[in-house]
Amino acid sequence: MVTVKVWDPLVRVFHWSLVICFTVAWISADEWQDLHEVMGYITAGLVAFRIIWGLTGPRYARFTQFVRSPGRVFSYLQDIRKGRETRHIGHNPAGGMMVVALLVSLCALTLSGWLGTDIFWGESWVEEVHESAGNLVLLLVVLHLGGVFWASFKHDENLPRAMITGRKRPASGTDQE
Repeated sequence: MVTVKVWDPLVRVFHWSLVICFTVAWISADEWQDLHEVMGYITAGLVAFRIIWGLTGPRYARFTQFVRSPGRVFSYLQDIRKGRETRHIGHNPAGGMMVVALLVSLCALTLSGWLGTDIFWGESWVEEVHESAGNLVLLLVVLHLGGVFWASFKHDENLPRAMITGRKRPASGTDQE
């Protein structure tokens, strides 16, 4: 089957590294503080990299390719509800919104974690912010997975495999770049 290159190696390494770091940080949160903190610092570095890459990377890595206005995102969500959403080669508008939501919430999570260990150690409000941010990220991950599996089913395309290989089938018909 003919495929096109969509996600570059750095986006894919970032994505799967973030999956590993967040998972390990979540699991180690109450038991292995040193490991939890190391995963948090690596996550912060990964998020910083992704923000830079979103401004300077190749076409499908750039925020300008997939970040859409709230109105466009809402319209796309309505299309999903009506079963008429179009396939996108890169991120669809809902996926772009999810990328932004995850990056912002990961910034809040890692910042509050750093503040709680270095500047405001022992302050309960910082711990509550950190825990709430962690729960928000977990909720967003679940929604993200739901969206990935829905889009994979709806458009007959294995999106997890595409995030491993970096390749998808080319646009055809009503598909959008």
